[in-house]
Amino acid sequence: MKSQDIAVYREIQRNTEMAMKAIDTISDKVYDDQLAMQIARQSIKYSEIHNQAMKQLVAAKADTYRSNYLSDMMLKAGIHYNTFLNTSTGHIAEIMVKGSNMGVLEMEKILNHNEQAGQRSVDLARELIEFEEKNVERLIKFL
Repeated sequence: MKSQDIAVYREIQRNTEMAMKAIDTISDKVYDDQLAMQIARQSIKYSEIHNQAMKQLVAAKADTYRSNYLSDMMLKAGIHYNTFLNTSTGHIAEIMVKGSNMGVLEMEKILNHNEQAGQRSVDLARELIEFEEKNVERLIKFL
């Protein structure tokens, strides 16, 4: 596997891990059943994409992405801070929309920096981008 493919798979893994951790942190603050279902469906899909990227990295005997404790704590602290006084459905949806948009930007950036990556890794990255964009469309309805 080329180093550019590894970089793309690692970014997919990092991106989906962050999304799943954010959902785990924010889900107990969601009081709207429809939003809770939407977020749960997102978590399942993130997990599927994450597992596909992991499978490719492991098969290539490449190092996988490992988050660090500080970044995990900063993510959780940021969510808790942003929801301390406001746990309204619209506010939670806005936080999720911003996260999805950030995910799209990061994936586009990694694809632009790894133009020689193989079709399989690019296809999985594009699948994640399309999923994130659909998430934004679905979440906007809750604003």
